[in-house]
Amino acid sequence: MKRQSVFFCRGLTAVVFTFILICFVSTVLQAQDLKKFTLKDVILLAQDNSVDAQRAQHRYKGNYWQHRSFKAGYLPQLSLDASVPNLNRSIAPITLPDGSDIFIRRSLATSNTALSLSQAVGLTGGRIFLNSGLQRIDLIGDSITTSFSSTPINIGFNQPLFGFNAYKWERKIEPLRFQEAERRYIEDNEAIALRATNIFFDLLNAQINIEINKTNFVNNDTLYKIALGRYNIGKIAENELLEMELNFLNAQARLEQSRIDYQGALFRFRSYLGLQDAVEIFLELPLETYDIQINVQEAIAKAFLNRPDIIENQRNLLEAERDLDKAKADNRFNINLYASYGLAQSAESFANVYQEPLDQQQLLIGIHVPILDWGVAKGRVKMAESYRQLVKTNVQQALMDFEQEVYLKTMHFNMLKKQLELAAKADTIAMKRYEVTKQRFLIGRIDIIPLNLAQEAKDLAAQNYINALRNYWTAYYEMRRMTHFDFVENKNISPSMNF
Repeated sequence: MKRQSVFFCRGLTAVVFTFILICFVSTVLQAQDLKKFTLKDVILLAQDNSVDAQRAQHRYKGNYWQHRSFKAGYLPQLSLDASVPNLNRSIAPITLPDGSDIFIRRSLATSNTALSLSQAVGLTGGRIFLNSGLQRIDLIGDSITTSFSSTPINIGFNQPLFGFNAYKWERKIEPLRFQEAERRYIEDNEAIALRATNIFFDLLNAQINIEINKTNFVNNDTLYKIALGRYNIGKIAENELLEMELNFLNAQARLEQSRIDYQGALFRFRSYLGLQDAVEIFLELPLETYDIQINVQEAIAKAFLNRPDIIENQRNLLEAERDLDKAKADNRFNINLYASYGLAQSAESFANVYQEPLDQQQLLIGIHVPILDWGVAKGRVKMAESYRQLVKTNVQQALMDFEQEVYLKTMHFNMLKKQLELAAKADTIAMKRYEVTKQRFLIGRIDIIPLNLAQEAKDLAAQNYINALRNYWTAYYEMRRMTHFDFVENKNISPSMNF
């Protein structure tokens, strides 16, 4: 995309020339301590060093590892549990064959180890497992009696038949959550660029105000001395002299205030960018702009395709559907099926504990039938239905507001280029007018009032031009933030995320 300058050489204003000249002269002797920044430099530095950038990175890292954990949860889980040994010396009750209980002193040591492999089944909401274990018991008395029990293999599953399937909803929601986090990270970076632009122009405004007020102070000092000489020879009245003296004092006050404002803006600039060194900072005017007109419908399409808000709306709807499904599932007939099959053996020596194992089976069917809860479950279902409808209404309104916002800001951006050109032309005209008015005042053709008006118009036009530049660049980065699209390079924005 072609880039063009806001001004041709003949359109550069005298205030810009004055600003550059004064900065150059003031830094000739200390050039080694001067550090220049362009707008792009400041944005890149903010996206690397600012506290906002660190927050965005850590927020994305958290979501990244959450997504990794979600995917890992559907892989086979292998675990080893062991207790070696468990010593127990106590008095405990036992039941005799005739049904009576007596207390006896027991002294034993147990050891066990188990290796388990399990796998979640997302489609059905169940879990299958495979395990193997070994137990040892040492009875401690006058002699030690040892026995072993082994489970070489045991396989089974646990499956709710009509219950709430959390795995099914998790597989729908979690990928959306991570996609939302990726796009939120991109948007956070563009929001940092937008804030860095504002901080850049805050300092630039303060910097230029100093130069404007320096120039005005010098001009008013000169004009006051000329007026004093004219007053002494009787060419002007005392009120004109007092007016000139007042202008001189006001110019001096504005210069001192602009220096205070500059220090405040400089502190905020250094703080946000994390600059520790005390070098002098010089900001270059971002005069070059992009010769682009953004199609409104294209901007809306890119925003709906790329913004995290759209995915967040989809996720909110799915979560509302999930909560409703859970409320209904908790209020209906449910069966939980547990079954396992394995081999087991016991022996008094480790050598025989795996010999000729015996099979073992277990089947458990659990049934849950809601009978009477006085409307508690029904109330939960109604609340979930109401919340789902509320989410749908909010999403519909959010989509309408979102489309309108993109439309208005795109139209606004497309008009700013023309406003910037008009502000530049007005700045040039105001400067020329002031110079002509000042010369006419010096030769005595006009009084002080037109000169004051010309100076005010000159200063206002200079500020309006800087504000027009600011509006253009903030609107440009706002368009990038809203659409996640680089309209200059004509491609989606995708910053590197090497975590």
